[in-house]
Amino acid sequence: MSGQAIAVTGLGLVTPAGMGTAATWEHMCTGAPTATSDPELAGLAVDFSCRVRDLDGRRRLGGRLCMRLDRFGQMAIIAAREAVIHARLDSKDWDAPRVGVVLGVGANSLSTYPVEFGRLRDGHADKVSPFALPRSVPNMVAGAVSLDLGAQGPSFTTSSACASGATALAVACDLLRSGACDIVISGGSESASSVMCSVTFGQMQALSKRCHDPAGASRPFDADRDGFVLGEGAGILVLERTSHARARGARTLAYLAGYASSCDAYHYTSPHPEGDGLAQAIRSALADADLAPHDIGHVNAHGTSTALNDATEARALHQVFRRPPPVTANKSVIGHSMGAAGAIEAAMTVLTLQHQLIPPTANLDRMDSAIDLDIVTKIPRPARIDAALSASSGFGGQNAALVLTRA
Repeated sequence: MSGQAIAVTGLGLVTPAGMGTAATWEHMCTGAPTATSDPELAGLAVDFSCRVRDLDGRRRLGGRLCMRLDRFGQMAIIAAREAVIHARLDSKDWDAPRVGVVLGVGANSLSTYPVEFGRLRDGHADKVSPFALPRSVPNMVAGAVSLDLGAQGPSFTTSSACASGATALAVACDLLRSGACDIVISGGSESASSVMCSVTFGQMQALSKRCHDPAGASRPFDADRDGFVLGEGAGILVLERTSHARARGARTLAYLAGYASSCDAYHYTSPHPEGDGLAQAIRSALADADLAPHDIGHVNAHGTSTALNDATEARALHQVFRRPPPVTANKSVIGHSMGAAGAIEAAMTVLTLQHQLIPPTANLDRMDSAIDLDIVTKIPRPARIDAALSASSGFGGQNAALVLTRA
């Protein structure tokens, strides 16, 4: 049985491709990778990442607020403010207890704690910041956005590894379908470009080691891919019940028509080799949207650039689609922002539906012969797209699929 479609009325993006939705979209359409050497990772085996440039939190948010927020919190508030303005909402006018906030975070901050642990190690417990805990606890990013915007409805985070942002949007959809909220500000935020992430993912052999060519490192579905590239960012969508959006005369950008989640129940870190769990989530999301596989005109892939993920994702798509529609992989340009990735990619899918244009996948120079997909490369591809799929997966066998349709 299908569920009620939810209106997307606002977008906010902070990514390595640009500050803001317009800047991000413009850069993504060039297909130019953003990975560069990262001074904060200097001396490590993997010393490059995709960082958000020009994130001047003090200038954008003020020094006092920045003291209370880690990097992922700053990005979330900046993106949320943009999304609310884009939706033409004013917190002075909305019914605050009917406005919720649900954000995906894959982990707590991995930059604050090492600094504070260092003070403890050096015998300076009195120097540990009183802001260390509220800056880094995952739920505080939702709390900070609620506080900043005056949203008094349900406020919490979801954590399903790299599917967290997509899962947050699904939970937000449930809050709206159930009638618990009129508006939900939802998405994800994460700063994965940290020393701890570089070391731990490097030890797992999950990161690309192309230190000599950072820009060419993230290459989903390419035969020479050797791992993902650390990234960061925030993606926020304003979701509303369709009746509420219509009543206030809001412009609907697209509809979140269906969603589903699943678990591989196969391995702690490796995906199911045939992509069974992801295929299950996609089928269920299509059913929720009351659509058939042939209705989908585009797939925004999880596309991490790891050997296992790309191959199993391709198998999952072939399980569902007789011939998968055109595919793009945003992580080729902006790296992997972990818990924020699914939300950023959902926002990019909304923009693709709006512009009827699929941004290209970077660095696909030699297609993996075992992967039979129509990957959009080199330049954007115009296409008639009435419905699109955004797919996400993560450690623990987490899978999430979102179906978005044209307004």
